[in-house]
Amino acid sequence: MSTEGRDAVVVDVLRTTFGKRGGALEHWHPADLLGFALSSLLDRAGVDPGRIDDVIGGCVGQVGEQGTNVTRNAWVSAGLPQHVPATTVDRQCGSSQQAVHFAAAGVVAGHYDMVVACGVESMSRVPMAANARGGTGPFPPSFLSAIEGRLWAQFRVAQVLADRYGITREEMDAYSLESHRRAAAAWDAGVFAREAVAVPIKAEDGSLTGEELTSDEGIRRGGSMTTLGALPPAQSWEPETAPDITAGNSSQMTDGAAAMLIAERSVAERLGLPIRARLAHFAVAADDAAIVLSAPVPVTHRLLERSGMKIDDFDAIECNEAFAAIALMWAHAFGPDSERFNPHGGAIAIGHPLGASGVRLAGSLLTRLEAVEGRYGFQTMCEGGGQANATVIERLP
Repeated sequence: MSTEGRDAVVVDVLRTTFGKRGGALEHWHPADLLGFALSSLLDRAGVDPGRIDDVIGGCVGQVGEQGTNVTRNAWVSAGLPQHVPATTVDRQCGSSQQAVHFAAAGVVAGHYDMVVACGVESMSRVPMAANARGGTGPFPPSFLSAIEGRLWAQFRVAQVLADRYGITREEMDAYSLESHRRAAAAWDAGVFAREAVAVPIKAEDGSLTGEELTSDEGIRRGGSMTTLGALPPAQSWEPETAPDITAGNSSQMTDGAAAMLIAERSVAERLGLPIRARLAHFAVAADDAAIVLSAPVPVTHRLLERSGMKIDDFDAIECNEAFAAIALMWAHAFGPDSERFNPHGGAIAIGHPLGASGVRLAGSLLTRLEAVEGRYGFQTMCEGGGQANATVIERLP
């Protein structure tokens, strides 16, 4: 089988609207929430789901309701053809971005003609770090020795990086305020209309209430530097180690799902499917495993070196707002045009359902490229264990 000239293209991408932890989507089983996103994607694309070669999903909390291959469970629960396989990957917050990489690589290599990359996280029903509990946890003494005992909470790590890059509390709070402003403006202008699909709201018994979550629940309007400045450190048990990191300048714990249909270009053309973008370049990198949020900087350097591209080549850039400190760290390192950088807000306002965020970033990136008729978009995000993914997409008009 010849693989020469094969291109992985994005046929379509969407996400659910995102709910706050304990909010409008708390009564959705995560497999059903992902199944809703998968069915919505395939229905909108007009693709026979039986033609899909594989489904690759991202999820961080792979325990309880998200355990035992939640991607396969979502596909079956949605009533989709059971002869189609599915698997779930974990590269922490970058899990669904990694799913995109695996899916695109499989297309280019000739293993797939059509594949879905997706992700889900219900942080209401499977709390963060739920899969790290029990026994001695995931970090044996040998791991703790290798990181010199620096098993720090992410709040402290965000503070370390803010200090390293000279980022102030005021700068982080101002950035966070702008994230909410941009996200609210994007919803008001209808920017997210194609990117996000409304989700029916369920009651505690699983029945439908007749209402829908029509926009992201975590966006706050009318905030101010005064209200943000009054918030205490998020790491309340050891506030002196992260005095500038608050709930206001951190991402939100969120429920949501996202999905992307990827095809080989000639297959999409033959089937008459839309081709919205080409998955052009990928990179993955790792840094200090204790400073778990720093790797977006080295992975960006790696991607630029491998691709020969420059920051100014990108018409839109998404760096996940795990914390304002991380987005600002990346901005301090690379100096992007602020209007191109997280232009519609990010996880601080929209929310960060861990396993879904990588595909969400890609959808936001494509939304922006189409709005400004740009060509190239770049996305990156920090990931547990000191890792990061980077992706370049090329819009195909």
